[in-house]
Amino acid sequence: MKLFIQIPCLNEAGQLPETLADLPRSVEGFDSVEWLVIDDGSTDDTAAVALECGVDHLVRLRQNRGLAAAFQAGLDACLKLGADVIVNTDADNQYDARSIPDLVRPILDRSADVVIGTRYGDGVAEFSPTKQRLQRFGSRIVSRASGTEVPDATSGFRAYSRKAALELFVVNNFTYTLESVIQAGQRRAAVANVPVATNPKRRESRLFRSIPSYIRRSIATITRVLVAYEPMRFFGCIAGMFFVASAVASVPLFYDWIVNGDRSGHMLSIMTSAALFIGGMQMLVLGVVADLTAGNRTVLRETLERIRLIELHIGTPPVEEMTHRIPPAETPDTTGAPTYRSEHAS
Repeated sequence: MKLFIQIPCLNEAGQLPETLADLPRSVEGFDSVEWLVIDDGSTDDTAAVALECGVDHLVRLRQNRGLAAAFQAGLDACLKLGADVIVNTDADNQYDARSIPDLVRPILDRSADVVIGTRYGDGVAEFSPTKQRLQRFGSRIVSRASGTEVPDATSGFRAYSRKAALELFVVNNFTYTLESVIQAGQRRAAVANVPVATNPKRRESRLFRSIPSYIRRSIATITRVLVAYEPMRFFGCIAGMFFVASAVASVPLFYDWIVNGDRSGHMLSIMTSAALFIGGMQMLVLGVVADLTAGNRTVLRETLERIRLIELHIGTPPVEEMTHRIPPAETPDTTGAPTYRSEHAS
């Protein structure tokens, strides 16, 4: 059994040594533990620092493509390098690496395919009140859309079985956390939540520059999740509001008609009610189209999963450029420093 610990990084040369120093080199239940760092187009010495710290594999993205793309590139590399379980953690050392054995235990026990580390205590207390409310609201939305109970949907401290990683395809450019949970729920994967410890905050998040930026991105992500995975519910609710507004707009007409027997006039009421009713019908049509698109997405995801299985079967190398650590037994170097070989993407 191989455990891979992957860390997406962007300009983390200063923080990465501390993060890597806390990672385990052995975990009960696994024959080996390997570290993989994804350098998401960093402009500092992140890649060099990762190699100096002895990572086993380094994935290099030539330009910054975002957290979700780096996460997906890491999954691709881990699977093609033979990972049985993949743990994803953050480069800022927010999560306590001593929780990794607890994180992977449900997968080893075959009781879960995806395990999400739930932050308690200082890891959440350091969030502003606004961020805490958004985090709880987003978790409720994701739990409802996925059909699973996920109290901390934005946690990046996660473990995936090989099967769950094979089925996961993230297309959101901002973050992978919400979409991956919903995909797991829709595939009826077993999702578990494990309380994990966190370290004191070292720096502010790199995903957003301010609370207003976080709010905008969070609302956009949640909206996109609902449109993509719950289209009929999303557009149906909007259509319902249009229909209710249409009925309210028509009240003066019907009141005058029923009470006074007069149907004349009320042209503004009629036009407003008709416009709102047409808007509601348009929302329903959008819901049907989006629902059909969601069905096509399911077929496409299953097709991509089969392609990935074929790639693993024939030994296709990772898509991105990589550097691998050479085991000491295979190199005559006696200095004790790790040596590496490069593998360029074709």
